[in-house]
Amino acid sequence: MPTQEKQQNNQVAGDFKPYEISKGEEYMSEKMRAHFTKILGSWKLQLMQEVDRTMHHMKDEAANFPDPADRASQEEEFSLELRARDRERKLIKKIDKTLQLIEDEEYGWCESCGVEIGIRRLEARPTADLCIDCKTLAEIKEKQVGK
Repeated sequence: MPTQEKQQNNQVAGDFKPYEISKGEEYMSEKMRAHFTKILGSWKLQLMQEVDRTMHHMKDEAANFPDPADRASQEEEFSLELRARDRERKLIKKIDKTLQLIEDEEYGWCESCGVEIGIRRLEARPTADLCIDCKTLAEIKEKQVGK
C-alpha cells in the first residue's frame, strides 16, 4: 500500500505541463498563480477521492472474522489506511493554506528570507514555503537538534 500511495502522490507531478515562462514575465504573475491553483486543485481532488475510496473500502470490507488472526490482519490493514489518510488530511490542510496564499498574492516567496522560491521547486513541491537554501538549513538544524 505505501508504494501505491507514493505513486499516486508522484502522479501529481506528472499531471501537468511544466510552466513556460514568457520573456519579461513577472514572477508570480496572474498566469503563474492560475497554473499553481490548477495543480493544487487537482492534487486536492485526488486526495479527497482517495479518502472517499478508503471510506467505502472500510465499510465494504468490515467484517467480524471469527478467527483472531484474520481479525487482527484486518484491523492492522485498517490502521495503516487510517494513518495514511491522516497524513493526507494534513496535506489537504496544507494545500488549502497554499491556495489561500495564492489568493492573497503571497505565494512563491520564502517565508524565512523573502526570496523567490522558484517555479521548478514549486512545481516539484507546490506546497513549499521555504526556498531551497532555507529548507536545507532547516533540515540541518533539525538533524542537529534531533527532532
